[in-house]
Amino acid sequence: SSPRAQSSPHYAKAGAQPVAAMAGEKKQIAGASKRKVAKATKQPVRLYAKGLILGHKRSKSNTYHSINLLKIDGVRTKEDAAWYAGKRVAYVYKAKKEVKNSKFRVMWGKVRRAHGNSGVVRAKFLKNIPPKAFGAPCRVMMYPSSI
Repeated sequence: SSPRAQSSPHYAKAGAQPVAAMAGEKKQIAGASKRKVAKATKQPVRLYAKGLILGHKRSKSNTYHSINLLKIDGVRTKEDAAWYAGKRVAYVYKAKKEVKNSKFRVMWGKVRRAHGNSGVVRAKFLKNIPPKAFGAPCRVMMYPSSI
């Protein structure tokens, strides 16, 4: 055994009864952890995935204004994107005029399908998204759930 084990009363020999001082220390530690839990404030939980509005679906000369492309954080494959099909999308923006005591407004849409192999998805909104929204963040809700 090491010299440290011989000098300290907290290190017991193999097969010996636990030292009483250790039991008291455990009680103090347990009490301290209970106090820490009471002090900790609960953080709000985000119930949506962050997304980015990339723009309209388009070809070289045509733009399809009713279909928008979204990039969702953490989605890199077609298979990952398929999970988001049918999920609700909210584009939250701030307007100048206050309506119902809020300057924030929401445009709702729905993820339709994947677009390509890199995890980008196509979404359709109730009203077409204005070009001002391109590059803006959006929220991809975790509902309706198919799990």
